[in-house]
Amino acid sequence: MKKILICVGTRPNFIKVTRFKKLSSNYNLEVKILHTGQHFDHQMSKVFFDELKLEKPDIYLDAKGSTQVEMIADIMVKFEKELNNYRPDVVLVPGDVNSSVACALVASRNGIKIGHIESGLRSFDRTMPEEINRILIDDLSDLFFVTEESGLDHLIKEGKEANKIHLVGNTMIDSLVNFKGAIDKSNILTKIKCTKDFGLMTFHRPSNVDSKGTLSELVKSIELCCANLTMVVPLHPRTKKSLVKHNLWNKFKNTKNLILTDSLGYLDFMKLVSKSKIVITDSGGIQEETTFLQIPCITVRENTERPITISMGKNELIPLNGDLISNRMMAKLKNIEKGKIPPLWDGFATERILATIKNTKS
Repeated sequence: MKKILICVGTRPNFIKVTRFKKLSSNYNLEVKILHTGQHFDHQMSKVFFDELKLEKPDIYLDAKGSTQVEMIADIMVKFEKELNNYRPDVVLVPGDVNSSVACALVASRNGIKIGHIESGLRSFDRTMPEEINRILIDDLSDLFFVTEESGLDHLIKEGKEANKIHLVGNTMIDSLVNFKGAIDKSNILTKIKCTKDFGLMTFHRPSNVDSKGTLSELVKSIELCCANLTMVVPLHPRTKKSLVKHNLWNKFKNTKNLILTDSLGYLDFMKLVSKSKIVITDSGGIQEETTFLQIPCITVRENTERPITISMGKNELIPLNGDLISNRMMAKLKNIEKGKIPPLWDGFATERILATIKNTKS
């Protein structure tokens, strides 16, 4: 029986691996989950295991670090010790976060095969740590699990072996399909007293929220959008901390049609996404979820590593400019044309990954 160790550490990546353990016995595979501890607070981590009724991680590293480098270093040291106790046939890492690159590096140095979920995505913006992580993980990987056509093209151009590249679909969409019933039952709209049409806004990227200048423009964007539509804004801890730090919190005091909340669990958040008229975000994964749900999306970034959300979905890149964002929001709300769901975004990507690993020679 092949052994798979899946390494996760952040909120988006928990959602990408929810079905692996449940399905592993169907493929005669042993799957264990390792949580690095990169996201450690309740709303960013534990709540996902609780509300989705997932088994607790088999291994918890409790990694610490006040900087990205310290966190990566602590994960690497602690992960290598765990590999002395449990040696899997494949280390599976999702996405582009620091936990994934740290575990991939350690697995490589210990001669263990690496599978990369969401392989081949590229923004071509090397100022983003995530872009560096994607490139490094793919350079170390033995199996490439791809969500969209652009990933195939990038990996081939980079010289990866075609027989190791597998277009499997999107495991984040697997969770969205699998938990649809629970999402529909969420009463978050009642909790936040939102009874009318609304848009959803969520921001967390350092380039948008860390400096006072960009954060002020973000606040302006929210205010302008609220002039035309009720906006629900769940605040990422990083964003909330920055608003307080830069004395911008009080800006919202007199903003009408604004509903502010703390970070939400997966079910509540996806209920908001599914019922919203439009989503304005700087997230990577939300671009994919809105594409699947065929909801208009504005991504407040200069680039995206997920171009299929634009070419097939209703996503659009907009720079951080309040007037432009609010104007484009209104234009998109008037356009009733729906996007298309990308190939293999059908809820069965996890099965394809497990089948590929099972049929790959050790």
